[in-house]
Amino acid sequence: MKKIKAVALFSGGLDSLLSVRIMLNMNIHIYAIHFKTPFLSQKEDNVEQAKKSARTLNIDLTTYSFGKEYIEMVKQPQFGYGKNVNPCIDCRIMMLKEAKKYMEKLKADLIITGEVLGERPMTQNKKTMALIEKESGLSGKIIRPLSAKLLEPIIAEKSGLIKRDMLFAISGRSRKPQIKLAETFGITSYPSPAGGCLLTDPIFAKKLKNAFRYGEDTINDIILLQYGRHFRLPSGAKIIVGRNQAENKTIPTFLRRNDICLEALGVPSPLVILRNSKGEDDVQISASICLKYSDWKEETGKVSYWSGEEDKKFVVVKKIPSGDLQKMRC
Repeated sequence: MKKIKAVALFSGGLDSLLSVRIMLNMNIHIYAIHFKTPFLSQKEDNVEQAKKSARTLNIDLTTYSFGKEYIEMVKQPQFGYGKNVNPCIDCRIMMLKEAKKYMEKLKADLIITGEVLGERPMTQNKKTMALIEKESGLSGKIIRPLSAKLLEPIIAEKSGLIKRDMLFAISGRSRKPQIKLAETFGITSYPSPAGGCLLTDPIFAKKLKNAFRYGEDTINDIILLQYGRHFRLPSGAKIIVGRNQAENKTIPTFLRRNDICLEALGVPSPLVILRNSKGEDDVQISASICLKYSDWKEETGKVSYWSGEEDKKFVVVKKIPSGDLQKMRC
């Protein structure tokens, strides 16, 4: 009998772990694929978690990283946004299209996802699932093992390749059925649910909208949004202020050729990056913001600034008034 092969969209979380385990019980050879986007938190090692979960199941895992094409999709999603700037439908279609290419390369029979009917209102309902399948060119080829009995049988079920009685009928947002199923399978190690995609975060969404408005849409720009306090100067220039020692060390890794760095002299100070400076006025404002967030006690102080390998220069400024500062926050 033919050995069935399948590609599994694999986050490494509980739902994807269980879905793959269900299909492994049917003696299906699984190739897992983990997708990375520029909008995943840099503070969570999602790839390492996926690798760990894949080792638990003893399955092959490949990682695919989206780049500029994903950012362009986020800027103008065909099917719109969720509550913030999360284009969940377009995102799912993009991932499935890549998974389809991988499936065809491997000559696999179907795609597995960890989706649960009703768990995520925007994408995990019958109507939207059907739309996503159609747009990705995978109608009848996606199996959702956790909810399959609540959905129409796919091609592989109809042909007898997949045993429907070994699938499940889980729905809703409660994790209790999945936790109970994990116990049945002897799966004891799995991550807690995480926020994952920053596009659903209202604070990040505000920063992103502001960045797009000013044409800041490179991978560098996007990842830098995860660090520091961000301000938009009247000229349109951008400054990023480190919030702690860890960020003061991380932010310089994103420096570009014409970026200007600033630090208050003589006291603990945030590292400040001035990007797309239009001139001396921007340096003055950036220095006054830097002084505001430093440990300098007086109203007036000295701030150093430099770009690349240039020698440091100095400017004496007053701390920026709190009202003016908040108007520039983005």
